[in-house]
This record gives sequence, structure tokens and C-alpha cells, in this order.
Amino acid sequence: MANMGSISFRSFTFLLIIVFLIWSSSMENCNARKGKHWRHSRGIGVSLSKKKGKNHGSNYHRGYVSKAKKKSPSPQAPPSSRPPSHAVLSPSPPKKGYGNAPSTTIFNVLDFGAKGDGATDDTKAFQAAWAAACKVKASIIFVPSESVFLVGPISFSGPYCQHDIVFQLDGTIIAPTSTHPWGSGILQWLEFTKLVGITIQGSGTIDGKGAVWWQDSPLEDPIDSESKLIVPLNTTLGRNPSIPIKGSLGGKMPSIKPTALRFYGSFNVSVTGITIQNSPQCHLKFDNCAGVSVYNFSVLSPGDSPNTDGIHLQNSRDVLIRSTNLACGDDCVSIQTGCTNVYIHNVNCGPGHGISIGGLGKDDTKACVSNITVRNINFHQTMNGVRIKTWQGGSGSVQGILFSNIQVSEVQLPIIIDQFYCDKSSCKNQSSAVALSGIHYEKIRGTYTVKPVHLACSDSIPCTEVTLTGIELKPLQERYHMYDPYCWHTFGDLYSPTEPPIECLQIGKPSGNMIQADHDSC
Repeated sequence: MANMGSISFRSFTFLLIIVFLIWSSSMENCNARKGKHWRHSRGIGVSLSKKKGKNHGSNYHRGYVSKAKKKSPSPQAPPSSRPPSHAVLSPSPPKKGYGNAPSTTIFNVLDFGAKGDGATDDTKAFQAAWAAACKVKASIIFVPSESVFLVGPISFSGPYCQHDIVFQLDGTIIAPTSTHPWGSGILQWLEFTKLVGITIQGSGTIDGKGAVWWQDSPLEDPIDSESKLIVPLNTTLGRNPSIPIKGSLGGKMPSIKPTALRFYGSFNVSVTGITIQNSPQCHLKFDNCAGVSVYNFSVLSPGDSPNTDGIHLQNSRDVLIRSTNLACGDDCVSIQTGCTNVYIHNVNCGPGHGISIGGLGKDDTKACVSNITVRNINFHQTMNGVRIKTWQGGSGSVQGILFSNIQVSEVQLPIIIDQFYCDKSSCKNQSSAVALSGIHYEKIRGTYTVKPVHLACSDSIPCTEVTLTGIELKPLQERYHMYDPYCWHTFGDLYSPTEPPIECLQIGKPSGNMIQADHDSC
């Protein structure tokens, strides 16, 4: 019996040991799961914000990048004007994302040596940031707020860059005001070329410091042909005087004035949120681009700044410009040859020279423009409203144009076709011309100060299919001679009474209209 009791005690003790080991193993697994979950949660929370690129005690090297989720830009759902608010820092290579959620790599220009003090030349830092971002699809170049970056002429170039790069501009970029960075002259200051899916967005500003350019040769720049139609009551007024602003550094700037921001040969381009101001010449230009979207965008320059177009389009298609404020010294929007499928709406223009198609056909060239819609526009104290302008001697065509729901306030010349455009004191007469057809004006209302309608078409190739509906323009005597509506070789239809009456329009089609040769058609 004693032996039996001893065996039972040893068995019971062995069972207790086994139970304890099982219980201990269970507790370790539970704690391990808890620890893993805790470590995963605390990996989030390092803000991009407004840090000047300092590591704040970390061992990460300068120029290291961080990751955050990125939204794809869309005209229907505009992308955020700021970068993601948080990013995960890790010394390991960027991950490709989890599941269907892509990751985004962010390159802060401060991490590449930019000072952002408005005095130090940060051009090389921007070049280095671009070189790094170019290698990573859907990356972000981050230009932080509350900093001013002095940047000289620079090209952000493809075609070997990855797609869908975002240039997040929340700070201010300023141009040099000394002559050295510009050499003998350059056509553009900030240029993006041969890219796919390039977006510039943010709340920041691009400042061209144009006053130092405008002061040197304001009277040598080409003149707007329509200024010849504007005759002051006081004939001593003449042209606007020279702009009384002098560069602090002195020295004459080159005669070739740069465009502030230019896109060339790019697809799916978006510009939103930013402001471009005081460009030496054109503010924003698209050349040989397809799939362009500009919205919630502003241009801000004086009305007497010479040749400072707001947005310039050339050889570009599928363009949307909306919800934009444009104040400049030339055309708010200029549409040149090779443009098709352009839709402009909900734009405020003024000061400026209106929205123009052309000038086209200069130096006997061929020009082709089609399918342009301009609607829901406010013009305030501009020289022109909606305008088509061509030089004599050109060829090609402009067709399928709609100007609709236009409000003009103190506009000198609200409706213009000028096929005798000339930016010099005089130009020679030529018989060849760009053919204009299918030009439709509807619901154009407001006040004018010089002439309500000026339709001057080619002697040899009249304008055809010009229609006017709901035109209500009232005179407002200011300081100019005022004139009645004018038409020359303009054929079409009046679909409603107009104010004032436009009796000069020839109803129907011209008899024996000269047809352009096949090589002139588009």
C-alpha cells in the first residue's frame, strides 16, 4: 500500500508539471501576439509638416525618403492641395504598397540641400530632388510652406522618368533678378518636358519677378492690334507709359523674356491650386501636350505688364481649364495653332486682353484650330472679350467654336473677329487667309466702352456660319470714342434680336465663296 501511495504521488506531481508547462506556453504566445500588434500600431505618426529637413536625433541619412498614400488626380474629384499628413520612416527600401493600395515616395527639397531663405541659390537642390523622384513611380517632390526658394532656369525632364510624379508646391519659388543666370536670354524658366502623368499642385506661388524685365523695353514689345481701335477722347493719353519699377540690382535684362512655367511634349498634365505671378512674359504654357487639366489656379500680374499672357496653348488637345482667376497684361487665355478639343469654363478674366484664338497664320504659315468651347466667363475691365485673330497670308482653318454665357463689365471690345491682325505699325495686304466657319456667339451680355461687335473677315475668304443669339451689350461712356457694330465679309444668322442691332451681318452664305485649295485644309 505504501508503494501504491508513492506511485500515486509521483504521478500527480508529474501531471502538475505538464499542466504548468502548457499554461506557460499559452501565456507566451498571447504576449507575443500582443507585442506584435503594439509594434505594428506605433509605426505610424512621423509628420512631413514644416520641418526643415532635420533628422531630429534619428540616424537616417539626408535625402532619405518617406512613404504615404497618394490620390490620383481627377477633374471630377480634384486631388488634395497638400501632401499626405503622415509618413512611415524606415531605413529599408520603399515597399510597393499593401494589396491594391500603392505607396508614395516623398522627396523634400530641404533634404537635398535647399535653404529656402529667398537668397541662397537652390537650383541644384531642386535638380537633385528631381533626379531622385524621376526614378520612382508616383513619387512626390515636396516644396514646403513658409519657405522661399530662389531657383534659376531649370528643366525637369523625361522621357525616361517614371509616370505620375507630383510636384507638391506649398512654398514660394522666386526667379533671379540678376542677369547672370539668364545668360543672353532663355525661352522658359521652369520647364517640364516629355513626361506622363505630371501634376503640379498645392497652395504655393511661383513668382517670376517680372518688373526687372518689363522696365527695360516696354515700348519695343509687339503691340496688340486691337489697341488701334481704342481712341481716347483726350488724344494726349496715348499708350500706357513705361512701368515705373526699377530692378534693385541694376543691369539690363536679356531681350528674350522667359515663360514662367512651360510643359512640353507631355501627357495627362494637371496644374491646380497654385498661383503664378509677375512672369517676365507668358505665365503658363502648354506645347505639344495631350490631356491637360487646369483648375483652382490663379495668375496675378499688372494690367500694363507687356505680353504677359495667362495661359498659352499650342499644338495641344483635350484641354480643360476651369475655376480659375486670370489677371495679366495680355490674353488671359491664348489658343494657338494645333489646338483641338479645348473646354474653358467658369473663369474670371481681368485685367487682360480677353480670351483669344490666335494670332494665326503669321509669316504665311498654316494654322488649324477646332472644337473650342468657352462658356460661363466673367470679363472685367479687359481690352477684349472673346476674340479670333489671324494674319493675312496664312492658310488652314478655324471651325467649331462656341462662346456661350459670357458676362462683360466695362470691356472695350466684347466680340471680335480680326483677320487683318498686325502687331506692328503696318502690314502688307495679302489675299490668302485662314478660313473661319462655324463660329457661334450666345448669351453675351454686359457693358462695353468702345465697340460692342467688330467682325472683320478676309476679303478673299469670308467668314461663314457665324451665328448670334442673346446678345445684349450696353454702352458705358468712359474716356474713349464709341462706335457702332462693324462687320466685313461676315455671313451667318441672327437667331434673336440683338442689343444694339447688328444689322451689318450678311444673312445666309456668300455667293461664289472662294474655296481654299486641298493643301490649305486641315
